[in-house]
Parts: sequence; structure tokens; C-alpha cells
Amino acid sequence: MSQIIPVPIRQTVQARFADGRAFEGPIGTPIEDFIKAAHLQERVNGRIVAAIMNGKLRELSRPLLADADIEPETTANSDGTRIYRRSLTFLMIAVAAELFPGVTIAVHHSMPFGGYYCERVDKQPVSAADLRRLRQRMQELVDADLPITQVQAPLDEALQLFRESGDQEKAELFAKRRKDYLTLYELNGVRDYYHGFMVPRTSYLDLFDLRPYGNGFILQFPRRQQPDALQPFEDEPVLARIFQDYDEWLSIVGVPSVAALNRAIRDGRAQEIILIAEAFHQRQLTAIAAEIAARRPQVKLVMISGPTSAGKTTFSKRLAIQLMALGIHPVAIGMDNYFVNREDTPIDKNGDYDFEALEALDVALFQSHLAQLMAGETIIQPRYNFHTGQREEGHQLSIGPDHVIIVEGIHGLNPCLVENLPPGSYYRIFISAFTQLNLDRHNRVPTTDTRLLRRIARDAAHRGYTAADTIGRWPSVRRGEKRHIFPHQNNADVFFNSALVYELSALKKLAQPLLLQVEPGTRERVEANRLLAFLQWFDPIPQESLHIIAGDSILREFIGGSILADYEPGGTLIADG
Repeated sequence: MSQIIPVPIRQTVQARFADGRAFEGPIGTPIEDFIKAAHLQERVNGRIVAAIMNGKLRELSRPLLADADIEPETTANSDGTRIYRRSLTFLMIAVAAELFPGVTIAVHHSMPFGGYYCERVDKQPVSAADLRRLRQRMQELVDADLPITQVQAPLDEALQLFRESGDQEKAELFAKRRKDYLTLYELNGVRDYYHGFMVPRTSYLDLFDLRPYGNGFILQFPRRQQPDALQPFEDEPVLARIFQDYDEWLSIVGVPSVAALNRAIRDGRAQEIILIAEAFHQRQLTAIAAEIAARRPQVKLVMISGPTSAGKTTFSKRLAIQLMALGIHPVAIGMDNYFVNREDTPIDKNGDYDFEALEALDVALFQSHLAQLMAGETIIQPRYNFHTGQREEGHQLSIGPDHVIIVEGIHGLNPCLVENLPPGSYYRIFISAFTQLNLDRHNRVPTTDTRLLRRIARDAAHRGYTAADTIGRWPSVRRGEKRHIFPHQNNADVFFNSALVYELSALKKLAQPLLLQVEPGTRERVEANRLLAFLQWFDPIPQESLHIIAGDSILREFIGGSILADYEPGGTLIADG
């Protein structure tokens, strides 16, 4: 007790940083000022755009009212990247509202090199002159260092604002909001709603570009892997067409946005939406199988690849069944059986075995076996023993004129695997969930969020992993995809879009309790909170409608109840990794 003495009430707060330093300032000082005082920008990779305060993601403009542990969040991290892109989108929308009154710009899908494809809602082309004006005015606002502020507006006032601006999707989405207010952002007199945090001022947004593309333009921003530079433009006409086709399909079905999907569910159309979405998948599958059949007998090999939780397992089995219906008999080869012995496996930078590296496979043996099979010879298949880490001898295998080899794996589109095969003897497929359903015209539903929620549900049901486990592994999974899968996607003969318009409404009840179990104060909880906030905008599909989801649906791979779980055509199909 002798060490306890009375003191005046402190009128200051301290910001404590991980390097052991602490800075003190008046109560109510924004986090941004403490980070600047600590010169943290000079010590980190990427631009500081937010902060983790006592384990929770916070905006830099947030006033510090009590002592806190502060960790900068940069554009080299996922949350920081999202904040930068969201803020840059608002800057572009605010400038467009100023320069082109009465014109509404919609933000559509992302581009792999770092950008959003945008276009006018009325589908009128954006001229080169208008694009130059837009870019120039955006730069002027960046140089002006204008504040981006939060405004709490009464809900009725916010809804009226959306209706007057022609944004009926936003008005409908928030009409059933329980709270009587809505937090909007304001920039240069323009108010709008954005799902997530913003940078505090326009000066943070100095790295961007606008470039014409199709009927609209691309709003380009840096990627997380290179946060201080814009990547070179890479045209992706196939990918752009996939998104455009799905966008047109959503309009035909009458669910171009989350608000429209919620309305369809409330109106009792859930069954119809499910059936049409599954029919869309079947149409794609039928077309792919027909294309393979049309290229027979020259095509003897089908290679399939895609990122995690794309639905590769179910897709492979459904494609095999479709091929059998055309008189073609699939024989699957498990790429994992071609792993080199454990002692020969490459090591990653952390000293762990890197099973995702191409060098983890005996590529020469794989190439030789494919060539032998396609030449009508018999091979002895290897079988990899995951317990001993050694490759063992498996069964004999040969194929006849009615057979086609199916190979599925992360390296399925790598040209190294087929470099010794005759051109035209193989057919390559890339599968992923190319989600085009957005919250509204300015708030996207990222394709990666759809796959992450799929994986969280599947990992909990079938692999014994918690949501925290899955979220913790996700950055490593994404890095592997960027190294080994996405660079080769354009080698594919066809893309299969495994997105289902209704799936987030179906996943909601499964994912929410799993996300709520993530430990508070952890990095994983920051991500869980973001996903929970995102899911709140989706109305759940009624329990009585879930049985409508077909037993062979790709979604069944993640929510359970798949009739293909134990089905192996010919006893040869392998499991999704």
C-alpha cells in the first residue's frame, strides 16, 4: 500500500506500440496522430491506412479516449488493402457525381492485376475525354487532402438520399434495418454508404490509375503483394466474359443484387432461385462435356485446376458422369501419388516441407506415365504413403480408345506437365467461384469471401477445424494460389464458374455460430467480425427450402448431404485438396 499515492486525474492517453515505445497526448487525439508521431510509416511495408487497437480494427480517425495498444494496419495486409480500395472507390464515385450529374457508375468485378471494372449503369460508353477529366479531378482532390468523414444520418434521411440518387438497391437493402440510423461517409459534399472502414483523408489515395476497358473503365489500385506500385495492365478477356455472362444471367433471373435476392427469398421464390442456379451449373457442365466429346479421339487427357473451395471434387465427379453419359469412360490419376520421397521434398522459407511446390512432384515420372498411357502402354502407378513419406508401387493401369484420363490438382494447368504431349491431346479446365452478386452498385461481394465461407463450413463439418483455424491458414492458402494456380489459369480451354447466387444465404446459418466462437482480441476475430458484418445483409434461406438443393450440387460439398461424397466412377476419382 505504501506505493499507492493519490494523483491528479490524467487528461492524457497513451498509445503503446509493439516495439516497446509509448506516446502520450490529449484525450481524444486521433490514432492517426500517434502513428505519425511514432514515425511508423518509415518502419513498415505498405501504406498505413488503419490500426488494430486492443485487438480490434479501427479507423485512423478514431479518437483515443483511453490508453491502448496500437498496431498499424497497412496495405500489405488484407484489411488494409480492402480499406484502400474502398476509399479509392468512394473518391471515384464522389468525383463522378460532381463531374457527371445524373450519371450512375457501378463497380463490378475485380481484375487480377489489381483493379475494379466499372461502367455506367445506363451502359453508355465512357469516353476517353470523360475518363481524363475523372482522373484529373481525382488527383486534384488527393492533392487537396480533403477529409473523409463519418456522418450518422437518420435512417429515413439516408433512404431518401439513396432513392433520390437512383440507388434503389441500397434503399431496399437498408429498409429493414433495425437501428434507426445509418453511418454514411462524406467526401466533398457527397454522401454514400460503404461496407467497411475508410482512410481519414484523400491524401492517402495517391496511388491509382484509370484506364479504358470494354464499355467502361478500370479503376486500378496496388495489390497487397506489391503495395507501393501499380502492376502492369494484363487483359483478361475470358475472365471478363465470365463475369459479364454471370451478370447478365443474374439480371435474367431477377436477382442482380443482394437486395433483390433477399426480396426473392421473402416472396417465396427461394426454391425457384435454387433450381435455376443449379440448372445454370448443369448447362455449363453439359457444354464442357460436349466440347470434350467433340475433340475426341484426339483428346485423351482432361486437366482440372482451381483454388481451394472452388468445388473441384464435385465438379470432377459430375463431369465424369456427364462424360460417361456420352460413352466416354474416365480414368482419374491422383497427382498426390507422384510426390517425391519426403527427404527430397523442397523446404520453404520457414523450414517446413513445401508440398505445394512443383518440385514436390516427380514431374518427369508423371510426364512419362501420361505419354505411355496415351500411347496405349501399361504403367505401374505409384502410390504415395503419407505415413512413411515414401512412394510405393501401386496397380497396373492402361487405357483403351473409349477412355479419357482425368487429372485434378493445383498444378493441373501448369504447362510443364504436358510439355511433352502432342498439342490437342489434352483439354484444360479452370474452376472457381466468380461471384458477381454485389451488395449494391458500390459495394462488392469478393469472390474470395465466398470461398472462405465455404471452407469454414466444410472444415468444421468434415475436418475438425475451427473457424479460427481456417481463418489463420487462409493467408498461406491464398499465397499458394497466387504462386501455383492463378498464374496458369489462362492456359485453360474453358472456365467453369462454380458460384451459386443463393449460396451465402444458405451458408449463413452454418457460418455465423462458427464465426462467433472465434476468440475475441485475436487477429482471427478481426476477420470473423468482418465476415459476420458482411453476412448480416443476407436473408437466410428458410430451412424448409434447403432440401431443394440437389444432392449432387457443388454447395453440398460444403454444407453436407452430398450424394457424391463416397461416389467414385470407376473407383478412380480423387478427393479435393
